[in-house]
Amino acid sequence: MKIFSNLLTAPAKPKPRPVKKKQRRGIEIKSEREIEIMRQSCKIVATVLKEISQIVKPGMTTADLDAYAEKRIREMGAIPSFKGYHGFPASICACINNEVVHGIPNKKKVIRVGDVLKVDTGAYYQEFHGDSCITIGVVEVDPEAAKLIRVAEEAMYKGIEQVKAGAYLLDIAGAIQDHIEANNFCVVEEFTGHGVGRNLHEEPAVFNFRTKNLPNVKLRAGMTLAIEPIVNAGSRFTKILSDRWTAVTIDNSLSAQFEHTVLVTDTGYEILTDRS
Repeated sequence: MKIFSNLLTAPAKPKPRPVKKKQRRGIEIKSEREIEIMRQSCKIVATVLKEISQIVKPGMTTADLDAYAEKRIREMGAIPSFKGYHGFPASICACINNEVVHGIPNKKKVIRVGDVLKVDTGAYYQEFHGDSCITIGVVEVDPEAAKLIRVAEEAMYKGIEQVKAGAYLLDIAGAIQDHIEANNFCVVEEFTGHGVGRNLHEEPAVFNFRTKNLPNVKLRAGMTLAIEPIVNAGSRFTKILSDRWTAVTIDNSLSAQFEHTVLVTDTGYEILTDRS
Protein backbone atom coordinates (compact mmCIF):
# COMPACT_ATOMS: atom_id res chain seq x y z
CA MET A 1 0.00 0.00 0.00
CA LYS A 2 1.11 3.47 -0.03
CA ILE A 3 0.68 2.83 3.59
CA PHE A 4 3.40 0.28 3.12
CA SER A 5 5.93 2.62 1.64
CA ASN A 6 9.50 1.61 0.99
CA LEU A 7 10.73 0.39 4.37
CA LEU A 8 14.36 0.94 3.57
CA THR A 9 13.60 4.59 4.31
CA ALA A 10 10.86 4.14 6.90
CA PRO A 11 10.90 2.05 10.06
CA ALA A 12 7.74 0.06 9.42
CA LYS A 13 5.31 -0.79 6.66
CA PRO A 14 2.04 1.04 7.10
CA LYS A 15 -1.30 -0.72 7.14
CA PRO A 16 -4.70 0.61 8.14
CA ARG A 17 -5.48 1.74 11.64
CA PRO A 18 -8.91 2.66 12.93
CA VAL A 19 -8.29 5.32 15.54
CA LYS A 20 -6.21 8.45 15.54
CA LYS A 21 -3.72 8.35 18.35
CA LYS A 22 -0.25 9.75 18.68
CA GLN A 23 2.20 7.25 17.21
CA ARG A 24 4.51 5.81 19.83
CA ARG A 25 8.17 5.64 18.97
CA GLY A 26 10.81 3.08 19.77
CA ILE A 27 10.61 -0.64 20.40
CA GLU A 28 7.97 -1.61 22.94
CA ILE A 29 8.26 -4.52 25.35
CA LYS A 30 4.79 -5.82 26.11
CA SER A 31 3.61 -6.64 29.62
CA GLU A 32 1.86 -9.91 30.42
CA ARG A 33 -1.49 -8.11 30.34
CA GLU A 34 -0.73 -6.60 26.95
CA ILE A 35 0.46 -9.93 25.58
CA GLU A 36 -2.78 -11.57 26.67
CA ILE A 37 -4.78 -8.93 24.82
CA MET A 38 -2.62 -9.45 21.74
CA ARG A 39 -3.32 -13.17 21.91
CA GLN A 40 -6.97 -12.28 21.47
CA SER A 41 -6.48 -9.79 18.63
CA CYS A 42 -4.23 -12.28 16.87
CA LYS A 43 -6.70 -15.13 17.41
CA ILE A 44 -9.34 -13.05 15.64
CA VAL A 45 -7.01 -12.53 12.66
CA ALA A 46 -6.07 -16.20 12.55
CA THR A 47 -9.72 -17.24 12.66
CA VAL A 48 -10.68 -14.93 9.81
CA LEU A 49 -7.82 -16.07 7.59
CA LYS A 50 -8.51 -19.73 8.27
CA GLU A 51 -12.17 -19.23 7.39
CA ILE A 52 -11.28 -17.36 4.20
CA SER A 53 -8.96 -20.19 3.15
CA GLN A 54 -11.91 -22.57 3.57
CA ILE A 55 -14.59 -20.55 1.76
CA VAL A 56 -12.66 -19.04 -1.16
CA LYS A 57 -13.66 -20.48 -4.53
CA PRO A 58 -13.56 -19.54 -8.20
CA GLY A 59 -16.19 -16.97 -9.12
CA MET A 60 -15.91 -15.04 -5.87
CA THR A 61 -14.47 -11.55 -5.99
CA THR A 62 -11.87 -10.02 -3.73
CA ALA A 63 -14.60 -7.61 -2.58
CA ASP A 64 -16.58 -10.65 -1.40
CA LEU A 65 -13.65 -11.71 0.77
CA ASP A 66 -13.25 -8.18 2.11
CA ALA A 67 -16.90 -7.99 3.13
CA TYR A 68 -16.64 -11.38 4.83
CA ALA A 69 -13.48 -10.41 6.72
CA GLU A 70 -14.91 -7.13 7.99
CA LYS A 71 -18.13 -8.81 9.12
CA ARG A 72 -16.29 -11.54 11.02
CA ILE A 73 -13.75 -9.17 12.63
CA ARG A 74 -16.57 -6.99 13.93
CA GLU A 75 -18.62 -10.00 15.07
CA MET A 76 -15.68 -11.01 17.28
CA GLY A 77 -15.58 -7.60 18.93
CA ALA A 78 -12.70 -6.03 17.04
CA ILE A 79 -12.19 -3.33 14.41
CA PRO A 80 -10.49 -3.98 11.05
CA SER A 81 -6.97 -2.60 11.46
CA PHE A 82 -6.50 -1.77 7.81
CA LYS A 83 -9.73 0.06 6.98
CA GLY A 84 -9.06 3.80 6.87
CA TYR A 85 -5.39 3.43 7.76
CA HIS A 86 -3.58 6.09 5.73
CA GLY A 87 -6.73 6.15 3.61
CA PHE A 88 -6.77 2.47 2.68
CA PRO A 89 -10.40 1.66 1.80
CA ALA A 90 -10.75 -1.98 2.85
CA SER A 91 -10.35 -4.51 5.65
CA ILE A 92 -8.03 -6.84 3.76
CA CYS A 93 -5.27 -6.51 1.22
CA ALA A 94 -6.06 -8.93 -1.61
CA CYS A 95 -3.40 -9.63 -4.25
CA ILE A 96 -3.60 -12.06 -7.16
CA ASN A 97 -0.72 -13.58 -9.12
CA ASN A 98 1.74 -10.78 -10.02
CA GLU A 99 0.30 -8.40 -7.39
CA VAL A 100 2.78 -8.28 -4.53
CA VAL A 101 1.21 -6.32 -1.66
CA HIS A 102 -1.52 -3.80 -0.83
CA GLY A 103 -4.05 -4.86 -3.42
CA ILE A 104 -7.40 -3.11 -2.98
CA PRO A 105 -10.38 -5.49 -2.99
CA ASN A 106 -12.62 -4.96 -5.99
CA LYS A 107 -16.01 -6.36 -6.97
CA LYS A 108 -14.72 -6.67 -10.54
CA LYS A 109 -11.67 -8.72 -9.54
CA VAL A 110 -12.88 -12.30 -9.96
CA ILE A 111 -10.93 -15.19 -8.42
CA ARG A 112 -10.18 -17.98 -10.90
CA VAL A 113 -8.86 -21.55 -10.84
CA GLY A 114 -5.07 -21.54 -10.66
CA ASP A 115 -4.75 -18.08 -9.08
CA VAL A 116 -2.12 -17.36 -6.45
CA LEU A 117 -4.17 -15.35 -3.97
CA LYS A 118 -2.65 -13.36 -1.08
CA VAL A 119 -4.93 -12.23 1.76
CA ASP A 120 -3.50 -9.96 4.47
CA THR A 121 -5.59 -8.62 7.34
CA GLY A 122 -5.43 -7.17 10.85
CA ALA A 123 -7.71 -6.77 13.84
CA TYR A 124 -7.67 -4.03 16.48
CA TYR A 125 -8.93 -5.35 19.82
CA GLN A 126 -8.77 -3.52 23.15
CA GLU A 127 -6.12 -1.13 21.76
CA PHE A 128 -3.81 -3.81 20.30
CA HIS A 129 -3.40 -5.09 16.76
CA GLY A 130 -2.88 -8.55 15.31
CA ASP A 131 -1.56 -8.95 11.76
CA SER A 132 -1.17 -11.93 9.42
CA CYS A 133 -1.12 -12.95 5.77
CA ILE A 134 -1.64 -16.18 3.84
CA THR A 135 -1.21 -17.21 0.23
CA ILE A 136 -3.80 -19.57 -1.24
CA GLY A 137 -3.46 -21.65 -4.38
CA VAL A 138 -6.99 -21.55 -5.76
CA VAL A 139 -8.21 -25.12 -6.40
CA GLU A 140 -5.21 -26.27 -8.41
CA VAL A 141 -2.14 -24.26 -9.37
CA ASP A 142 0.69 -25.21 -11.68
CA PRO A 143 3.80 -26.85 -10.17
CA GLU A 144 5.94 -23.69 -10.19
CA ALA A 145 3.23 -21.69 -8.42
CA ALA A 146 2.78 -24.48 -5.88
CA LYS A 147 6.53 -24.47 -5.22
CA LEU A 148 6.56 -20.68 -4.81
CA ILE A 149 3.76 -20.83 -2.23
CA ARG A 150 5.45 -23.66 -0.35
CA VAL A 151 8.86 -21.97 -0.27
CA ALA A 152 7.39 -18.65 0.89
CA GLU A 153 5.69 -20.35 3.83
CA GLU A 154 8.77 -22.42 4.65
CA ALA A 155 10.92 -19.28 4.56
CA MET A 156 8.65 -17.57 7.07
CA TYR A 157 9.00 -20.50 9.46
CA LYS A 158 12.77 -20.67 8.89
CA GLY A 159 12.87 -17.07 10.10
CA ILE A 160 10.55 -17.67 13.03
CA GLU A 161 12.72 -20.57 14.18
CA GLN A 162 15.55 -18.09 14.81
CA VAL A 163 13.47 -16.04 17.24
CA LYS A 164 14.44 -15.95 20.92
CA ALA A 165 15.71 -13.40 23.38
CA GLY A 166 19.34 -12.59 22.56
CA ALA A 167 19.06 -13.38 18.85
CA TYR A 168 19.27 -10.66 16.20
CA LEU A 169 17.13 -9.53 13.29
CA LEU A 170 19.91 -10.61 10.91
CA ASP A 171 19.49 -14.18 12.19
CA ILE A 172 15.88 -14.07 11.00
CA ALA A 173 16.77 -12.33 7.74
CA GLY A 174 19.59 -14.69 6.85
CA ALA A 175 17.52 -17.81 7.41
CA ILE A 176 14.71 -16.43 5.25
CA GLN A 177 16.97 -15.24 2.44
CA ASP A 178 19.01 -18.43 2.30
CA HIS A 179 15.94 -20.64 1.95
CA ILE A 180 14.36 -18.48 -0.74
CA GLU A 181 17.51 -18.19 -2.81
CA ALA A 182 18.33 -21.88 -2.43
CA ASN A 183 15.05 -22.51 -4.23
CA ASN A 184 15.88 -20.03 -7.01
CA PHE A 185 13.37 -17.39 -5.98
CA CYS A 186 13.91 -13.75 -4.97
CA VAL A 187 13.28 -11.80 -1.77
CA VAL A 188 11.34 -8.56 -2.24
CA GLU A 189 13.36 -5.89 -0.43
CA GLU A 190 11.07 -2.87 -0.78
CA PHE A 191 8.74 -4.12 1.95
CA THR A 192 9.58 -5.64 5.32
CA GLY A 193 7.98 -6.93 8.46
CA HIS A 194 7.66 -4.73 11.53
CA GLY A 195 6.91 -4.50 15.18
CA VAL A 196 3.21 -4.63 16.02
CA GLY A 197 1.16 -3.84 19.11
CA ARG A 198 -0.59 -0.62 20.10
CA ASN A 199 0.37 0.61 16.64
CA LEU A 200 -0.12 -1.49 13.56
CA HIS A 201 3.40 -0.69 12.47
CA GLU A 202 6.06 -0.19 15.11
CA GLU A 203 9.82 -0.40 15.26
CA PRO A 204 11.83 -2.38 14.40
CA ALA A 205 11.69 -3.07 10.67
CA VAL A 206 11.91 -6.87 10.41
CA PHE A 207 13.81 -7.34 7.17
CA ASN A 208 14.02 -10.54 5.14
CA PHE A 209 17.48 -10.09 3.60
CA ARG A 210 20.99 -9.35 4.77
CA THR A 211 21.61 -5.61 4.93
CA LYS A 212 23.64 -2.99 6.76
CA ASN A 213 21.09 -0.30 5.95
CA LEU A 214 18.65 -1.23 8.73
CA PRO A 215 19.37 -1.62 12.46
CA ASN A 216 20.31 -5.16 13.47
CA VAL A 217 18.27 -5.13 16.65
CA LYS A 218 18.91 -7.61 19.46
CA LEU A 219 15.67 -9.38 20.39
CA ARG A 220 14.23 -9.14 23.89
CA ALA A 221 11.48 -11.12 25.55
CA GLY A 222 8.17 -9.29 25.21
CA MET A 223 8.81 -7.93 21.73
CA THR A 224 6.05 -8.69 19.21
CA LEU A 225 7.08 -8.89 15.57
CA ALA A 226 5.28 -9.34 12.27
CA ILE A 227 7.56 -11.62 10.26
CA GLU A 228 6.51 -11.60 6.60
CA PRO A 229 8.72 -12.64 3.71
CA ILE A 230 7.50 -11.70 0.23
CA VAL A 231 8.86 -13.97 -2.49
CA ASN A 232 8.90 -13.42 -6.26
CA ALA A 233 9.34 -16.09 -8.91
CA GLY A 234 11.20 -13.65 -11.16
CA SER A 235 12.68 -10.23 -10.53
CA ARG A 236 12.66 -8.94 -6.97
CA PHE A 237 11.70 -5.46 -8.13
CA THR A 238 8.21 -4.02 -7.92
CA LYS A 239 6.25 -0.99 -9.07
CA ILE A 240 3.17 0.79 -7.73
CA LEU A 241 0.05 0.98 -9.89
CA SER A 242 -1.98 4.13 -10.54
CA ASP A 243 -4.25 3.39 -7.56
CA ARG A 244 -1.19 4.39 -5.47
CA TRP A 245 -1.50 1.24 -3.38
CA THR A 246 -1.08 -1.98 -5.34
CA ALA A 247 2.51 -3.14 -5.84
CA VAL A 248 3.15 -5.57 -8.70
CA THR A 249 6.21 -7.40 -10.02
CA ILE A 250 7.94 -5.47 -12.78
CA ASP A 251 8.27 -8.60 -14.95
CA ASN A 252 4.72 -9.91 -14.36
CA SER A 253 6.08 -12.90 -12.42
CA LEU A 254 4.15 -14.53 -9.58
CA SER A 255 4.53 -13.42 -5.97
CA ALA A 256 3.70 -15.10 -2.65
CA GLN A 257 3.65 -13.87 0.94
CA PHE A 258 3.12 -15.28 4.43
CA GLU A 259 3.04 -13.42 7.73
CA HIS A 260 2.67 -14.25 11.41
CA THR A 261 2.66 -12.05 14.48
CA VAL A 262 5.26 -13.60 16.79
CA LEU A 263 6.06 -13.04 20.47
CA VAL A 264 9.71 -13.20 21.52
CA THR A 265 10.21 -15.28 24.69
CA ASP A 266 13.27 -16.04 26.82
CA THR A 267 13.59 -19.50 25.30
CA GLY A 268 12.11 -19.02 21.83
CA TYR A 269 8.86 -17.74 20.41
CA GLU A 270 5.08 -17.98 20.40
CA ILE A 271 3.19 -17.65 17.12
CA LEU A 272 0.25 -15.48 18.17
CA THR A 273 -1.56 -15.76 14.82
CA ASP A 274 -1.25 -19.54 14.63
CA ARG A 275 -4.19 -20.88 12.60
CA SER A 276 -3.98 -24.49 13.82
